[in-house]
Amino acid sequence: MLMKFTIKGNYFNGDFNYPALNGPDAAEKIIIRECPADLALKLWECPIKYGHVDPVISSAEKGFKTWRSMPVQERINHLRRYQEECLAAKEEIATAIALETGKPYWESLTEAGALAAKIDVTIKDSLPRIEEKHIENIMPGTNGHIYFRPIGPCLIIGPFNFPCHLANGQITAALISGNSIIFKPSEKTCYSAQVMIDCFHRAGFPEGVINMIQGDGEMGRRLINEKSVKGVFFTGSKEVGQRILSTTHKDLSKMVALELGGKNSSIICQDTNIEHALNEMIKACFLTAGQRCTSTSLIPIHESILPEFLEKFHQLAKRIVVDHPIEYEKEPFMGPLIDQMSVDNYLLFVGMAKREGIEEIMRGKVLNKSFPGHYVSPSIHLAKSMDPKSHFLMSEIFGPNATLLPFREIEEAIEIVNGTEYGLASAVFTKDKSIYEKCLNEINAGIVNLNRSTVGASARLPFGGIKNSGNYRPAAVATIDACNFQLVSLEISSDEPEDRAKIIGLDL
Repeated sequence: MLMKFTIKGNYFNGDFNYPALNGPDAAEKIIIRECPADLALKLWECPIKYGHVDPVISSAEKGFKTWRSMPVQERINHLRRYQEECLAAKEEIATAIALETGKPYWESLTEAGALAAKIDVTIKDSLPRIEEKHIENIMPGTNGHIYFRPIGPCLIIGPFNFPCHLANGQITAALISGNSIIFKPSEKTCYSAQVMIDCFHRAGFPEGVINMIQGDGEMGRRLINEKSVKGVFFTGSKEVGQRILSTTHKDLSKMVALELGGKNSSIICQDTNIEHALNEMIKACFLTAGQRCTSTSLIPIHESILPEFLEKFHQLAKRIVVDHPIEYEKEPFMGPLIDQMSVDNYLLFVGMAKREGIEEIMRGKVLNKSFPGHYVSPSIHLAKSMDPKSHFLMSEIFGPNATLLPFREIEEAIEIVNGTEYGLASAVFTKDKSIYEKCLNEINAGIVNLNRSTVGASARLPFGGIKNSGNYRPAAVATIDACNFQLVSLEISSDEPEDRAKIIGLDL
């Protein structure tokens, strides 16, 4: 079968290693990936070899011993070379992302460009967070010191929706701290991950510092159980995050950082500039076909402006172009969903809304395009009020859906926002700073924006949620905090012995 891309295998001991085609060392499983935007296009076939876990772990252990003793400036030099390789491969990375995920090429190009930009942020903004601290005379005749030490081989389990960008942020933070890494990408985006690892390979990192193993959930489970893995960084669903915690909770030597899902809200107040809010909501709800953990799905809106906003929002949503990410007739805002399971899940929720009596304003449905793919239309719903028993209103859909709910007082809107099990991202649209400050104080979320959508974030700020959206290990600039442990030292500045007579309880 002719494939678009070639998978090189798993990366360890400084090179790619392809499992044997047959015999006792052959791969246990082969994954074949179709392009979600064109099901007739076979992208690649990837061998899954559980037997490669042991050599990957050994490689990472060896790499850690080398890398941790390397001066920080040398680590920076390696990352700068990786940055140059990312810039040179930007278009190749973007094409891989677009074809594997279905994201429009313009959006994939933005993600590809973020890889190189992240190096600057890691060096300029993250690295200062782990600078040594020295305190003179912290006690009489004694100086105090705080040092930051790497924790050990770090496992990064990446998501499909940002297959390079999110993992890259965790990888670079771990590396600059002195850790070796093992990258287990989503089994839906094996080639994007390979192109990124190729950049590390060409940058000439010492053997064993960079490792990658392709695989499914079982591969992730086996890696997590390895004693040598000291850091686990996972981006994905709440359910998988809970299983990781269940697996690791008795292993006190492991640091686990979880970036999970969200049921995010954007409050639109009476004084809002409606045209501005419309633009922000189109992006918040429908970018990446709603497949972002920070996508807005609940819009509490003041009842006085609900009719006008809803009509304009509906008309604007109908103008969203959905098409192939590269071979399009008109440049798309939105591509397909990632796979058939996601389509089925999306349609299930659309039907669920109807059964729960929630009004359908714009129907989510399968779209037939020039290429056979997992294309769907955006959907808009109107709920009379927040119902904690509603599975539709409480669940993360991970598809292009927006549900509006009316409110009269800001307290009602905040109650809607806080009414779900998640606490990742939220926004409030208002000219009244006192309302914004009330939302800052009372909304239970890791992100609360003013007059800006919930999607998109600054790499120079922490990124993470509370409740079932994470476990208090924020990403972005703060990822580096989880890649180290603090070692402290008290240092007597003089070796002159003290008067022994001052030691209480000695019979002199």
